[in-house]
Amino acid sequence: MKSLAILGSTGSIGTQTLDVVRAHPERFRVTALAAHKSDGQIEEQIREFSPAIAVLTDEAAAVRLRARYHGATEILSGAEGLLAVAVLPTADTVVTSLMGFAGLAPTLAAIEAGKDIALANKETLVVAGELIMNAAKAHGVAILPVDSEHCALFQCLQGEKREAVERLILTASGGPFRGKKLAALKAVSLADCLNHPTWAMGKKITVDSATLINKGLEVIEAHWLYDMPYDKIEVVVHPQSIVHSLVSFRDGAVMAQLGLPDMRLPIQYALTYPDRVASDFPRLDFSRLGALTFEPPDTETFRGLEIAAEAGRTGGTAPCVMNAANEIAVEAFLDGFIGFLDIYHIIEKTLAARPVRRAATFEVLQEEDAWARQYARQLIAVRK
Repeated sequence: MKSLAILGSTGSIGTQTLDVVRAHPERFRVTALAAHKSDGQIEEQIREFSPAIAVLTDEAAAVRLRARYHGATEILSGAEGLLAVAVLPTADTVVTSLMGFAGLAPTLAAIEAGKDIALANKETLVVAGELIMNAAKAHGVAILPVDSEHCALFQCLQGEKREAVERLILTASGGPFRGKKLAALKAVSLADCLNHPTWAMGKKITVDSATLINKGLEVIEAHWLYDMPYDKIEVVVHPQSIVHSLVSFRDGAVMAQLGLPDMRLPIQYALTYPDRVASDFPRLDFSRLGALTFEPPDTETFRGLEIAAEAGRTGGTAPCVMNAANEIAVEAFLDGFIGFLDIYHIIEKTLAARPVRRAATFEVLQEEDAWARQYARQLIAVRK
């Protein structure tokens, strides 16, 4: 039986991970849970799964939970509690689904403690890809991708030699605004942005999907996961979200992974790898599927893809600065302080204002992240 520590247990990936655990109680047990401030939700999870430790990084939320809950699960709080979960001796695999830069420190700590990582926090590799992959190699741990696109690539690459790969092709839904031009995006509402046509996701990643920043982050992630040059990683828009990614080989063959847009599928594959375990998840019915279409991304209108990919190609601390600016800009958009297109301006101006540093140690990345957040907030304050 595999023991899981789930970082971000109340979010979209975390709750669907628990769905997989419920479906396979003979295979998994939950030894630790961690969330930000959803004390009511994590209390329900504690009562159902009886983990040894549960963490709320928000101190006030932890106080509320301790006042209500007096069971056997130890309630911790803050960043220290998060690190305790990441290195818990009884955990075999750490599911990292915390949002943003916050996932980096516990993921690194888990790797250094010898834990395999089911990686759903793409920002970890975006910000610190070289650091993370070197640490994983040094400690002999597996990084198993949970993102549907990277799990698809992972499956297509099984048994293949790296030199046989010609291209990695990431698919993108195109988001809720696919086909629109700049003029139409000036007045889009938050509700419009969060109305994703195929995937049910958290708010931040749904906005990232709309800007195509998310796909740029995935390009960087693919670069590190599969040791592939940026000029061999492509993006194609596939509105139906059935083909999750493709690999083109040097002989002209193309392998693709298909499935319904259901995150439980890649989560289960990551948690059970190298086995492929039966599930009762809905199946594709090809007789009813209809047409599968593909088109190039509109990078002139949706600049996020190229902004993020260029930061990846630049390397050093550029991806860290880009990611921090995006997190702050998206937060401001969600709070109603800036418009949709302002997200691009905030990221571009923040990147332009900061020279790239090549030595991307953890301490340097912390400094760059803090600087970029402060600078982006200053830009937003002027726009309010």
